[in-house]
Amino acid sequence: MRRHVLDQRGMTLAEIIVAVAIIGVGLVALSSAIPLAAYGIQEGNQLSTATFLANQRLEQARNATWQAAQPAPAVPALAAVDLLGVSASTTTAPVGDGGVTTFPDELPMAAPYGAYDRTVRITDCSVAPGCSGIVTSSLRQVTVTVSYQPMTGIGVAPATTVKSAVVTMYITQR
Repeated sequence: MRRHVLDQRGMTLAEIIVAVAIIGVGLVALSSAIPLAAYGIQEGNQLSTATFLANQRLEQARNATWQAAQPAPAVPALAAVDLLGVSASTTTAPVGDGGVTTFPDELPMAAPYGAYDRTVRITDCSVAPGCSGIVTSSLRQVTVTVSYQPMTGIGVAPATTVKSAVVTMYITQR
């Protein structure tokens, strides 16, 4: 005669050991992913801040006065004004009317953005090859670069490692 066990309650010691091992492996895997998740959040935060700072300066450049002269008989007659400026090279800040630097390099920026560097370069599109093939004296290309030292999965990257957010816009003379 066979005995049927109808009332099975609880777990055996072997089942408990297997369950603890599986949970332990899962927790170890989860704990190793936490620094990676923190890296992703920090990298996203840094890139978002750099893009914000670049767009902020781009908006300031967009609002800078750059107007052509309007001699008589225009009413009123207006003198040319250039508060936007042009960079003499890819390594110099733009200079406008009166030899004044319009958007100086910020290396580093003021607090609370001391971990970021911001530069503005303005290209005169009237000089060949122009800006993206467009050659005209009434157009300038503004490029804002914000650089920072990124995080890695194990901490801050070496000082020689730099990431940048680069934003470009064309501005026309008014």
